[in-house]
Amino acid sequence: MMPMNSSYLMLVVVTLIIGLGAQWYVNHKLKVYNHVANSTGLTGSEAARQMLAYYGITNVQVFRGGPGQDYFDPRSNSVTLSPEAYDGRTITATATACHEVGHACQFAQDYTPMKIRGAIVPAVNLASNAWIFLLMAGIFLHISGLTTAAIIMYAVVVLFQLVTLPVEFNASQRAMVYMGQIGLPAAERKGAFDVLRACAFTYLAAALTSVLQLLWLLNQRED
Repeated sequence: MMPMNSSYLMLVVVTLIIGLGAQWYVNHKLKVYNHVANSTGLTGSEAARQMLAYYGITNVQVFRGGPGQDYFDPRSNSVTLSPEAYDGRTITATATACHEVGHACQFAQDYTPMKIRGAIVPAVNLASNAWIFLLMAGIFLHISGLTTAAIIMYAVVVLFQLVTLPVEFNASQRAMVYMGQIGLPAAERKGAFDVLRACAFTYLAAALTSVLQLLWLLNQRED
């Protein structure tokens, strides 16, 4: 059995601080550079299409999504940008668009970490929804096998988040390289880097909190 003791309350507090701190930081940076115009005059969607053309990628569409929807979808081989990024002519819009195109470049070049992440998505979708129910069932029914299965499932979720880190970092690196190659002013590249670094912190925070949670589960299982 795994009692919800004071160590768990400590874990909740620590992970909450990490999560809120990362979210505040990224929101702050996005807000700052969302009011700084880029010198190219391009919207995020135009910047995305130009980056795709620069790297000779012709089969990727760029769509306008809803608020907060900035992502690359390998299933449809498309980039979706939020209204602010799609229509914006700001540093944030440019950085966001180029980052998502970085993922499109990874997909076009069969970037290994992206392939690994894609391969474990089905298992992650199952594990992320089922592990907590198995854990609670194992605790209340005193069935250690269910608890062990829950921990294994959660470990799959943690693995996915760890594999996500190089995928996200590499996409940002590709974006920065491109912006340097097209001659974006140094001050704007710095602003774009600040935006992308802040976004990277959210992935780091998510991975860190998941690892801490997994370590706690393993420690409680041993006890």
